[in-house]
Amino acid sequence: MGQPAPVVGGRGLHVRFGEVEAVAGVDLTADAGQSTALLGRNGAGKSTTMRVLAGVVPPTAGSVRVAGFDARHDPLRVKQAVGYCPDVGGLVPRATPWEHLQLAARLRRMPAWEDRARTLLERFELGDVAHRVTAGFSHGMGRRLSVLLAAFHEPVVLLLDEPFDGVDPIGVEATLEEINDARARGACVLVSTHLRELAVEACTNVSVLRGGAQVATMSAAEMSGEEGARAYRGLLD
Repeated sequence: MGQPAPVVGGRGLHVRFGEVEAVAGVDLTADAGQSTALLGRNGAGKSTTMRVLAGVVPPTAGSVRVAGFDARHDPLRVKQAVGYCPDVGGLVPRATPWEHLQLAARLRRMPAWEDRARTLLERFELGDVAHRVTAGFSHGMGRRLSVLLAAFHEPVVLLLDEPFDGVDPIGVEATLEEINDARARGACVLVSTHLRELAVEACTNVSVLRGGAQVATMSAAEMSGEEGARAYRGLLD
């Protein structure tokens, strides 16, 4: 009996926008119950890779399968399979967190969703603002809500693009708890970040991107501590 296919598998992924090659040959494998970090500086190609995995941006070249579906030819099925927290945007300014959750529950046809919604709002300390429009939210509050919405329907694949950006320790802890919960139920989690320490804490594996290209793949343990910091600096130079 062969090994099961990875939940997320990409080979030779390229993405071009006109003359700009945002992603230049990324190979990616991610399995159920694991969390993988896409680590690198701004402009490394992390967010573009995540958009491909979310079915938002088609790859220019290469093959990408997410939860058994081809990201180029079947992006709608990919979108149905994933929970996606984009790096920016994604919230309706004149809607409240509760209204965001209500809409997500209807679109996902989630029965009896209210208890999970309340649990997540409390975990991310958004319960007190559940009925305030998001236009007045700080950047960190918006990031917390975006992570919450991505995880709400317990997707097979959880994609979190820069979930720690501008987030306070409470939000970081809540996001780490949600990642652990997702892994425990067998989901495949991918996290993009430029923060090495949090990548190591959140994930089991790390892929380092630089200038759109993948320069290393290793376990999170190999990227931890002072040795990991030195290795990371060397990969970025």
